[in-house]
Amino acid sequence: MIVVASWLFATMGVCVKLASSDYSAGEIVFYRSLVGAVVMMAITRWQRGTLATRVPAMHFWRSTSGVVALCLWFYSIGNLPLATAMTLNYMSSVWMAAFLIGGAAAIGTARIDGRMVAIVLLGFLGVALVLRPTIEERQLWHGLMGLLSGMLAAVAYLNVTALGRAGEPEVRVVFYFSVGGMVAGLATAPWTGLHAHGPRGLALLLAVGVLATIAQLLMTRAYTTGGTLVNASLQYLGIVFSFAYGVWLFDDRLTTSAVLGIALIVAAGLAATLLRSRGVAHDAARPPAES
Repeated sequence: MIVVASWLFATMGVCVKLASSDYSAGEIVFYRSLVGAVVMMAITRWQRGTLATRVPAMHFWRSTSGVVALCLWFYSIGNLPLATAMTLNYMSSVWMAAFLIGGAAAIGTARIDGRMVAIVLLGFLGVALVLRPTIEERQLWHGLMGLLSGMLAAVAYLNVTALGRAGEPEVRVVFYFSVGGMVAGLATAPWTGLHAHGPRGLALLLAVGVLATIAQLLMTRAYTTGGTLVNASLQYLGIVFSFAYGVWLFDDRLTTSAVLGIALIVAAGLAATLLRSRGVAHDAARPPAES
């Protein structure tokens, strides 16, 4: 399930990149979220559940961080090599490690694990190597937006963990996240406008929504039934799939430094997940992907 989900997310990235020539990132987020909301409503009705929640504020903050991360991710996908944009978003594991270190330092009583510090530094070294070619191509802004998407995705993951502890089911969490995406997408309309649809555009938007929703459900199931570290390791296959798509469809050329940077980020993410799974820094498990 995790391998299929990673492939579906990478395929979704291809559709986002293709759709970016016809639609803004906000529009793509809106239509992706619309599909997700409809599917979650259908699942809730089939399960005879309810979408009513006792913690609306928690959903608001989770949706806000997740939707902004998603918008920035889609924006970076449209302007960077596909594998680069995917890798910067996958920095979320390293960002979570950095947040945990910052929290420990702020408290003052918790011991800061030196291995976590090394992991964070390793991850940011990878980022420097990945962004170096984008500076040369005058795409630094887009690279920074991709990096910020990973940071906000980490915040969203931590919010999802808190919602899970509050007893909120995954379907409800994804539903309110989708609603937030619809609101955010519409909010960007005054600046980006609404573009007319053609058969190609509609097909791509529908594909983005369907692929993302199926992948998210598979990812959720995989993390529910499988081992966190194994799933997190296999999830990085999404970068490999994206690299293959980029070379095949978009003539992307990753430099040696970029490939090395991607490898360092993957290694740092896996190491951070391993330490968290052993309870070195925190007992928060990595939730399903896609902010």
